[in-house]
Order: sequence, then structure tokens, then C-alpha cells
Amino acid sequence: MKKVFYLLASICLLATNAEAQEVQKIDGALKFLVMGDWGRVGEDHQKPVADQMGKVAKQIGSEFVISTGDNFYPRGVQSEFDPLWKYSFEDIYTAFSLQWDWYPVLGNHDYGGNPDAQVAYSKISRRWRMPARYYTKTFQIDGGNEVLVAFIDTNPLIPDFYKNKDYGPNVISQDSTAQKKWLDKVLSTNSPKVKWKLVVGHHPLFTATEKRRESYDTKAVRASLKSVLDKHQVDAYICGHDHDLQHLLPPPNKTHYFVSGSASESTAIGTLPISKLASNEYGFMVFSVTSNKLNVQVVNQDGKVIYTTELTK
Repeated sequence: MKKVFYLLASICLLATNAEAQEVQKIDGALKFLVMGDWGRVGEDHQKPVADQMGKVAKQIGSEFVISTGDNFYPRGVQSEFDPLWKYSFEDIYTAFSLQWDWYPVLGNHDYGGNPDAQVAYSKISRRWRMPARYYTKTFQIDGGNEVLVAFIDTNPLIPDFYKNKDYGPNVISQDSTAQKKWLDKVLSTNSPKVKWKLVVGHHPLFTATEKRRESYDTKAVRASLKSVLDKHQVDAYICGHDHDLQHLLPPPNKTHYFVSGSASESTAIGTLPISKLASNEYGFMVFSVTSNKLNVQVVNQDGKVIYTTELTK
């Protein structure tokens, strides 16, 4: 039975320096960073967070980066040759420790441009790995076991987007039913090697951000995804969209919800009864996964761990 230990937990954690800890390297684990809502040509706090990501990635030996979407503000990119690739990505995440694979999903702002340009960039980039608008990847962990990660596109799951003047033209061609059937099939694997199932999307199903707790997009994505996440007892749903850092655990207490969306901008946040972490600090998350433990450290732009939780099996 899955147990969860909240090492630095509180319902609302707006960490002070006195509470903050140093990032811990967990030997023998698959280690990666999770960040989101970042592409602002280095403005706001994008560059300081990027610099700290590089330091932490080097310290822990991070193997890849997951982006939870809104990769390019304000309206995505127009092609795989768009100047924003240079000014918002290549010139910002310059640390050698960040030159490994990046696995992104699409956010709503990415739909303001050409979403398929982000797929196309995978063919010319040495680190951008986005083979389709939604895709799956397995990662090896100790004992010959695996972590299964489904990277999904939440934008077509929101009915209001089909008539949105910015997103509609790029959403209307998508088949949300086909994607949901694909996700159900991916998560239905009964391979004994798969010890953890993670799903990465842009929009949250649950959030303590006041303006989005019951917004049309939150409710739409929850209605589309929660049943399949519950059905397959997905261990964690990881997203962005809200510019903050959150950990939520709603009933039936099987799937943990992590929001990592403050890699360049931060907004006000409240709390919910299901909140384990609600922080408006700039930052990102560090995941360290073994066959029987999934550890998450939430790191601010100063490189301090403001919250840690660990799932065990």
C-alpha cells in the first residue's frame, strides 16, 4: 500500500530561509527537473530560475527536464526557425547540465502560435524531444524496472477553446476522444516492470489558485481526466498553467497532483483542504525515482528546498 511522508509539509507553505533546506542528491535514483510556464526571453524571473536549474541539475546529476507547457509567451512560436527558440530557450538554458533531453507538453499560450512547430523543432534540436502533440516515454530505474510517463495535450480537452479566437484554429483539428482512448490504453499496461505511472499535462485538475479553482478550463480537464487517472491508479499528475508551486491530494488519495508553473512568473495563491503545498515562490521541482520511492523536492530560485514529499510502495 502506498504511503506518503511529508517531510516538510504544511497546508500552506510560503517558506522562509530559516525553513529552507539544501537540495539532496538521492543516489541510485532516476533524477529529473520539472518546470513550466517559462518562455519570456529571459524576462521576469526566467533567467534566475534557469541559472538555478543549471546548478541543481549539476549537483544531483539530472538526466532530463520535463516542461509543463506555456513554453513560449505570449503566443507560442510560428515555426521551428522562430527567433524565440534562441532568445527564450537556447540562450537561457545554457548550463551544460541542462543540455540533456527536454520533454515538453503544450500549453494554451503555445496554441496561440503553431503547436506543430514545437514538434518540428525536435528534428533539428539536440535536446528538444517532442515527437507529437501527445506521446509516451518509459524511463529505466533500478532492478530493471520502469517509470511510465504519458505526456498529454490538455488543450483539446477544453470545449471553450474550440471557439477561442487565439486557440481555436489550432485546436479544432484535434480529436480529443482519440487522445483519451490512447491515454486509457497506455495506462492500462500490466507490465510488472512498470512501478510508477505519471501523467504530464498543462492544465491542472485541482488548484488552490483562487481564480482557477472552478474555472471553465479546470473543470473541463478534471471532467475529462480524473476518471481515467483514478481507474489506473496513476501515481502523479504533473502540470503547470498556474504560476506557482503546489502539491494536492484529493480523494481517493491515490493520485498526487503537482503544479510546477513558476519558472518565470509568480501569481497569488490560496489554499484548499486538499493542499499539501501552496507556494507562490519562483522555482521548479526535482523528482528522484527508484523502484519503491518517488521523492519530490520543491526548489526556489535561490536553490533552497522549500518542501519535500516522498511516495513509497
